[in-house]
Amino acid sequence: MFKYRIPSFIQKLFYSYTWKVKTSDKLLFLTFDDGPHPEITPWVLAQLKQYNAKATFFCVADNVRKYPQIYAQIIQEGHSVGNHTYHHKNGWHTQSAAYLADVALAEKYIQSNLFRPPYGKIKNAQARFLLNQYAIVMWSHLSCDYSKSLNLQESLLAMRNIQAGSILVFHDSEKAWPNLQQLLPQLLPYYAQNGFEMKALSKEICEWK
Repeated sequence: MFKYRIPSFIQKLFYSYTWKVKTSDKLLFLTFDDGPHPEITPWVLAQLKQYNAKATFFCVADNVRKYPQIYAQIIQEGHSVGNHTYHHKNGWHTQSAAYLADVALAEKYIQSNLFRPPYGKIKNAQARFLLNQYAIVMWSHLSCDYSKSLNLQESLLAMRNIQAGSILVFHDSEKAWPNLQQLLPQLLPYYAQNGFEMKALSKEICEWK
C-alpha cells in the first residue's frame, strides 16, 4: 500500500509541506490534478455536486489557457484552484530558474496561493522560494488512477482507509479517465455515508495548527 499512502516519516521529514490537514473533525479534502479538461472536468464537477462536495483543482496553466470556460466553472461552483505549473514540469529534472519561471507564467492564469508540484517532485531550493508565497500541498492518499495496470479494488480499499484531514489525489485527465470514472462514483457515496464533509482547501486551512 506504500504507493497509495505516504508514510509518516516522509511527512515528518518534509514538514514544511502540507500532507494532511490538522483537524479532528470529519473533514476530507479531495484534489484533482492536471486539468481542466473539456469533458472530464465537467463530469467530475457533476459527480461532486451530487454529494454537495467541494474539492481543489490543481490546474496546469496551459490547460486553463485552452479551456478558460471550464476553469471558470470550477470556481463558479465553489471549488478552489491551485497552481500546478504551466507545462507540468518535473522539478527534479528542471533547473530551478526555469522551474520557477514556469510557475510564475502559470500565475498569469491561475490566481491561487496553493501549489502542488507535478509528480510531487520538487527540489529543496525551488520549494524554499515558493513557500514565501504558497502552501505546497502534497497528499496523504494517492489513487493511482493514472496507472494503466491499476488494481481497482486495491485502490478503492486504500482510498477508503482515511482519517479526518486526509488529502486525496485524483486526476481529471485523459490518462486517468478509464479508472477515474470507476473510482469516483464508488468513493463519493462511501465518504458521504460515513459522515465526511468534503471541503476545498485554502492556504489558511493548510496552516491550521
